[in-house]
Amino acid sequence: MQENNGHHLVSLRKHTTDDLAFMQALYASTREAELAMTNFTRQEKEAFIQQQFNAQYQHYLHHYNSDKFDIIEFDGQAIGRLFVDHWDREIRIVDITLTPDYQNKGIGSYLFKQLFEQAKAGNKAVTIHVEHNNPAKNLYQRLGFELKTQTNEIYLLMQWTP
Repeated sequence: MQENNGHHLVSLRKHTTDDLAFMQALYASTREAELAMTNFTRQEKEAFIQQQFNAQYQHYLHHYNSDKFDIIEFDGQAIGRLFVDHWDREIRIVDITLTPDYQNKGIGSYLFKQLFEQAKAGNKAVTIHVEHNNPAKNLYQRLGFELKTQTNEIYLLMQWTP
């Protein structure tokens, strides 16, 4: 998948073990605000991030088909990850994360719209989990996702249907 966004190219490529350090740093960027509120030392924060990233990554590999676990690139530079699993009746977005410098630039919306086209072609829904207080929830709602289910007031399963 490639898009000439102005003069810039957004593309996906299958992740490899060579991407693990990038993905861990990307994961760390999503936890910075939370960890800033702790009294952890730098080493404790790094150990916590490594443990949490490894647990999440292993969970994804164990519970989802990783054939569509991709690195998002912008002009050939890794800027995020898009992990997707295709099921009989839905396309599950397992994870989408962009580095802070590339958030709010339309890249996520572009990638979602590509998935919506795939969903329309296969007559499938697109689903994604999001925490109730995650600002990305607003983007998902703007794109047409609606609440499907809620787990213990924290996790929402949102669904887009063609």
